[in-house]
Amino acid sequence: MKIYAISDRKPANGLYDRIMDYRPDVILTLGDLSYFDLQDLARINDIPKLGVYGNHCTRGYMNELGIVDVHLKTLVIQGVSFAGFEGCVRYKESQYAPMYTQSEAEEMMINFPKVDIFISHCPPFGVNDSPEDISHQGFYALKDYLITQKLQYWFHGHAYPVAPVTYISPTSIEYVYQNPPQLTQYDY
Repeated sequence: MKIYAISDRKPANGLYDRIMDYRPDVILTLGDLSYFDLQDLARINDIPKLGVYGNHCTRGYMNELGIVDVHLKTLVIQGVSFAGFEGCVRYKESQYAPMYTQSEAEEMMINFPKVDIFISHCPPFGVNDSPEDISHQGFYALKDYLITQKLQYWFHGHAYPVAPVTYISPTSIEYVYQNPPQLTQYDY
């Protein structure tokens, strides 16, 4: 399965052409992007598009662009199951930004089903996060889910690790930050 993943940084011009040249099986958006950053995705109707909102997003643009919001939802594409979690740890009050306390995230993830690929804006606690900086701290609930469910892949953005963690047995951790976005082939 070929995956095209985008997060945090506005893609360079020519997003549509790059995606069409690569021809991924699925496109993932991991948050902190706007409608205008991703408007080229509206032209793509033959490749599944999944995403989660980041803490700097205003909800609502995914539907307009044909992106399925997978926050706390599961979806199967070509026999591969996907799910997601939006936002980050609440570090300020905002009625618009998707942010949650550690306790709220824990409640939401209780009995969440296992999937092959999990996408999140914020990483699991202790995985490419900055535990001392609440705005870039990971969620404990996501770490528990990662450890107990033993997923194939985890994609996230949001944080700025110096030396990214790329593997927590048996899960491959994909920190998405590049511009142009990551183009990766995954085995299934």
